[in-house]
Amino acid sequence: MHLTALPYYIAAAIAEIGGCFAFWAWLRLGKPVLWVIPGVLALIAFAWLLTRVDAQFAGRAYAAYGGIYILASMGWMWLVEGAKPDRWDGFGVMLCVIGALVILFGPRAG
Repeated sequence: MHLTALPYYIAAAIAEIGGCFAFWAWLRLGKPVLWVIPGVLALIAFAWLLTRVDAQFAGRAYAAYGGIYILASMGWMWLVEGAKPDRWDGFGVMLCVIGALVILFGPRAG
């Protein structure tokens, strides 16, 4: 995988979190069911974006994406939901992002 994967991962995370939040808003926050329509479209975009990552195996692409997703989720919680992450959130994100970077940029045989 290359550094070119990061913009796809970031866009995929925004799409996935936004799509899932649309369902959260409908089912947990009492928003109209019409929130599901852009949510489904966002989740389709999320799946498509992950296929743009140059990876030999889907599982490796998804595993590396996991760290980016966790970072983006904390950003969503802070910027959209107004809840500032605490130090344990930060520590957990740091561990996950380091793991994602190892998966993304670790040397591969052949």
